[in-house]
Amino acid sequence: MTVEWVNGFEIKALAEKGEIVISANREGLLSLAKQLTALANGEPGDHIHYDEYNSLEEGSAEMIIERIM
Repeated sequence: MTVEWVNGFEIKALAEKGEIVISANREGLLSLAKQLTALANGEPGDHIHYDEYNSLEEGSAEMIIERIM
């Protein structure tokens, strides 16, 4: 599975008080849309791991999105 990023993306994920908030600029939202489409077209068990060391803004919570069935 190919993970594509749109240049200039910014994404932040916060988990507080039982809520998950994902904030992103236009490029970040387009990147997530491309990646969710790739997951939808992939195989069960495919996943993308996001964290502040490779894709999310500093202070973000880790986030894993996984394709099931």
